[in-house]
Amino acid sequence: MSANSAEVDVVLVKGGRTKIRYPAELLGDDGTRIAVRAPWAGEGVRDFGFVRFEQGDVFTEYYWRDRWYSVKEVRTATGTLKGWYCDITRPAVLTGTELVVEDLDLDLWRSADGTDVLRLDEDEFAESGLPETDPAAAATALATLDELETLAHGTDFDALLK
Repeated sequence: MSANSAEVDVVLVKGGRTKIRYPAELLGDDGTRIAVRAPWAGEGVRDFGFVRFEQGDVFTEYYWRDRWYSVKEVRTATGTLKGWYCDITRPAVLTGTELVVEDLDLDLWRSADGTDVLRLDEDEFAESGLPETDPAAAATALATLDELETLAHGTDFDALLK
């Protein structure tokens, strides 16, 4: 991160507990959408079978205050686009330099060429208890996953990130 850039801490909360916290460069905040950039914050390599996240990867992440998802553009250290990892979340909250996002266990992957769109972790969502404890939030999360999947299959997906 450059010396002149603003930095935020991205805090991913899952099941009421902090899952991960990492520093990111604040690229923009228009009042609705927040964009940040950060290196892969996980430990080691995470191999999903359809993509590998590894040291050197760069994530440009988009969060919304009024939408139930975030979109993370994933590139290699040399800039090659791997694809987009999308989390179904409650709307993001930025307070000071802390960006808090509550992960709702549903995810979507869109490959770099757009040919592969995969729904992920629906089993984790079912096991999370959210459908029983907060049926309205669970219904919104599932509807949002459907909406995001439709966008990911279409040509409007790139418009989300502009």
